[in-house]
Amino acid sequence: MDFGIVLQTNPPAARTVALARLAEEYGFSHVWTFDSHLLWEEPYVIHSRILAETRKVIVGPMVTNPATREPTVTASVFATLNEMYGNRTTCGIGRGDSAVRVTNGKPTTLAELRDAIMIIRGLASGEEIDLRGSKLRLPWATGSRLEVWVAAYGPKALQLAGAVGDGYILQLADPDIARWMIKLVRQGAADAGRDPDKIKFCVAAPFYLGDDLDHQRDQVRWFGGMVGNHVADLVERYGTDAGLPHALIDYITGRQGYDYNEHGRAGNTHADFVPDEIIDRFCVLGSAADHIGKLQQLKEIGVDQFAGYLQHDAKEQTLRGYGETVIPALREQIAAKS
Repeated sequence: MDFGIVLQTNPPAARTVALARLAEEYGFSHVWTFDSHLLWEEPYVIHSRILAETRKVIVGPMVTNPATREPTVTASVFATLNEMYGNRTTCGIGRGDSAVRVTNGKPTTLAELRDAIMIIRGLASGEEIDLRGSKLRLPWATGSRLEVWVAAYGPKALQLAGAVGDGYILQLADPDIARWMIKLVRQGAADAGRDPDKIKFCVAAPFYLGDDLDHQRDQVRWFGGMVGNHVADLVERYGTDAGLPHALIDYITGRQGYDYNEHGRAGNTHADFVPDEIIDRFCVLGSAADHIGKLQQLKEIGVDQFAGYLQHDAKEQTLRGYGETVIPALREQIAAKS
């Protein structure tokens, strides 16, 4: 299993870069950031600095979108970073949430998302694409390669992830829900004539190592509110009797709105409706043994990467605990002598 961290690009940018360096020192392979250009600082500028100050980590957004980021421009950004730093980027993408809603926009359609994925990956991998009647390419990007990972919750979006994505991002860490989602993504790949085993799976959720579970829950309760935005959209579109897991949809009955000014922040004021049970299911909390046990369950159902959101008050403590205990426990053990 690979391990990543997910950072907000809050000022100062140097703090984000420092956390990325620390994550690499403790054995994390990926550094992801939010992408919401009004709420936080511009991620791609910070990605460049992270890549310059690290040696191996792969860097990308979790997640960008094709509404606020024109796909050919996004492709050029990734290809440029790859030329500068040696193919150390990846692209997480979805229909759009905070970045578009803060500007009173709307998420893209799935058809628009599909087109954007093909454009971004094609151009950023040095390929020729067809766009509005013209054949286009980045002539200087012949050595660039880019994977595109699709973030999704709904059945049609999950099918799209399997049909065109290199990977799938699930933003919650409940093993039962993950099993349901992964099954639909794999079915989407099979229906599209792809090998389902070629799709990579990333589970992303807040992670907090420590002994005070009540405090941990309060620090990550925001996540249930964030996921609730997407769940509310699903319920509006599909209803409550469309086969969606009840563990995913039942908890939003007490939801009364959402303030994007507090998006992804510990201690926000709009996540009181999220019960402790959902926090425990969606996040990875408790002792190192608790983390190892839950991540082992996810690994067994096919999860290739766990990416931990680091929006709480014990960032360094959690990174250190993972580097010293959790990551070694979940890596393949190879003996020096047999």
